[in-house]
Amino acid sequence: MKSVHALTLAIATALALPTVLAGCKGRDQAAAEATPSATVVPAAIQTEPTTSGQTNAAILARDASDPAQARIIATAALGGMESYGVDGKRVATTEAGEVAALDIAAGVQLGANRVADVVAAIDSTGNYLRLFFQSGDGLVEAGARPLPLGFAAEGICLYQHPLDRSLHAFIVGDGGEVDQQIIFANEAGKLDTRQVRRISLPSPLKQCVVDGNGHVFASEETVGIWRFNADPEADVSATLIDAPRLGHIQEEVSGLAVHDGGEGSQWLLASDATAGRINIYDRARDGAYLGSFQVSAPGKDGEAVKEPGLLFVDSRPLGDAFPAGVLLVNDEDGANTKLVSLRDVGKALDLNPGTAAAPSKPPQVVAVTARVESVPANSFGDAADDPAIWAHPTDPARSLVVATDKKAGLYLYDMQGQVVQFLPDGKMNNGDLREGFDLGGQPVVLVTASNRTDKSIAIYRLDTEKRQLVNVADGVQPTGMGDPYGLCMYRSASDGGTYVFINGDDTAMRQWRLVASDDGKVRAEHVRDLVFDSQTEGCVVDDATGTLYVNEEDVALWRMSADPAAGEARTAVDRVDGNPAIKDDLEGIGMYDLGDGRGYFVVSSQGNDTYAVYRREGKQEYLGSFAVVADPARGIDGISETDGLEVTSRNLGPGFEHGAMIAQDGRNVMPVENQNYKYVSWEDIAKALGLEMR
Repeated sequence: MKSVHALTLAIATALALPTVLAGCKGRDQAAAEATPSATVVPAAIQTEPTTSGQTNAAILARDASDPAQARIIATAALGGMESYGVDGKRVATTEAGEVAALDIAAGVQLGANRVADVVAAIDSTGNYLRLFFQSGDGLVEAGARPLPLGFAAEGICLYQHPLDRSLHAFIVGDGGEVDQQIIFANEAGKLDTRQVRRISLPSPLKQCVVDGNGHVFASEETVGIWRFNADPEADVSATLIDAPRLGHIQEEVSGLAVHDGGEGSQWLLASDATAGRINIYDRARDGAYLGSFQVSAPGKDGEAVKEPGLLFVDSRPLGDAFPAGVLLVNDEDGANTKLVSLRDVGKALDLNPGTAAAPSKPPQVVAVTARVESVPANSFGDAADDPAIWAHPTDPARSLVVATDKKAGLYLYDMQGQVVQFLPDGKMNNGDLREGFDLGGQPVVLVTASNRTDKSIAIYRLDTEKRQLVNVADGVQPTGMGDPYGLCMYRSASDGGTYVFINGDDTAMRQWRLVASDDGKVRAEHVRDLVFDSQTEGCVVDDATGTLYVNEEDVALWRMSADPAAGEARTAVDRVDGNPAIKDDLEGIGMYDLGDGRGYFVVSSQGNDTYAVYRREGKQEYLGSFAVVADPARGIDGISETDGLEVTSRNLGPGFEHGAMIAQDGRNVMPVENQNYKYVSWEDIAKALGLEMR
């Protein structure tokens, strides 16, 4: 697993020169095209000049019931923001300091009963983010407090996450900053933010825009146009779309906008400011260049915009003048905003602007949030991996979580996510536990882990009174594997034996019986070998039925006997190629016990950052999927790239009375930190998917 949170000049160069610039032509031809001789498209309307005589950005705020009541909101230097009708006449002024950039998100869910259009503005007088609601012709401040950015901001774009419709702001800065913040309503109904992550580029940024596919496009003035993922729980996956001198930009790129006209008409528009023109790229074809045009004032002899700056597009029809949507263009040295018909742009370049794409349906995945997150692992990179849960029988709040750091050892966390103990005993990959193991005549909680340092089975006793793990391995217990990965334990209902399964990187899986010695130590006796066709890792055993469940990462969830005398016969519960809701790798798996042989299995579908739920009994059908998303009020981010997880139906104390799923978070953001574990209440999962609770 990789996680990228910073882009350096070296990365930019490596990406730019050999592999990108889709549709770019040779240096000489590009230079020839980067001239002010592009087709001129007159604006249909232009607004009155701002009262300050300056403007650099504008947005369109629609009226859902009457398109004619739409408002153009433009910056007006120290005059804040000014609102105009679609006829270009000024109708209102809003005090907002000196606004450098702004954007709008429509239909934002703010709490249970409020939906509003949110306008976000950068006030450069103190480098604040300011948030507004529309109120009549003007705007009313909605922020809970001044929201300092800590850098010189140049542009802003808003993004609504498709899973939970949470609102995110990307703010780009003069020092190459790309700051992602989540916007949420506090208990008083005011808007507040939390930083999610920071991405850094080596030179000034001007504007950004987010498309319907969750891609952020950012203009790095003298470097080019970048594309990366808006979802903070995904890889950044940065790609350079175009660059000055190497492609279709003469010297500097400024404003950006996206047009969604349906299939075949998904455009990215970019201001080639020095050349005085606007370029169009095909987002569906990796940014292939489609053509360029200039914008002029209305009328046949209207003056051309010399340096097109920040852009804004609304792809929906807006009256007879804008049947395919409208492009707002500001001149770097101008005092008004030009409204350009996208139909006219299409005609000029022989392109079809299409029809505004219908809003996408929400995915068939429910969203829940974590109630607790653990202290991050000390190790950097891909470190945290797999948890096991011990439920205290009389004081649930004192329950414990055993969790691995596959670069360093084992953690013991409490139910608040605080570290109780850390053992630097080796590269522990997966762990599990079973209660009631007879050691020296006393029932104990036995914990095992796959130790990749010495390729052994690590064995511990959990001292539940002292809240400590105590090594009880009878010396090193070798696995005979090149690299032991996944691990799960089994308590046999038929013979009372306790077993451990470990799989490795060579497709093999092995089973051992754990045997106590007279001196209070435990050894592992090899009893069975199993072989799969490809890599396996996550596994769990249903002790009541003696059934082993194994995730073969790219293939299937398998069911087979856990009895050491059984053969290798297995049945697929579900296959990666048979269920579009799951995507490889299949990683961690846990079981929720409802009693009487009933319950659920939860599987980490790592490829799409979701968790698939299956019935434990009967035909074990797939019941649905959930994702764990950010809770900005608690300051806990979502979960992504999950390797290991565990599920229990036992009471774990306040907030977890009906059990929990505890899962490794591969990208720990809000803010960016080392990997950790998230605690998700089963009650929240059950309510979201209509499942039962114990």
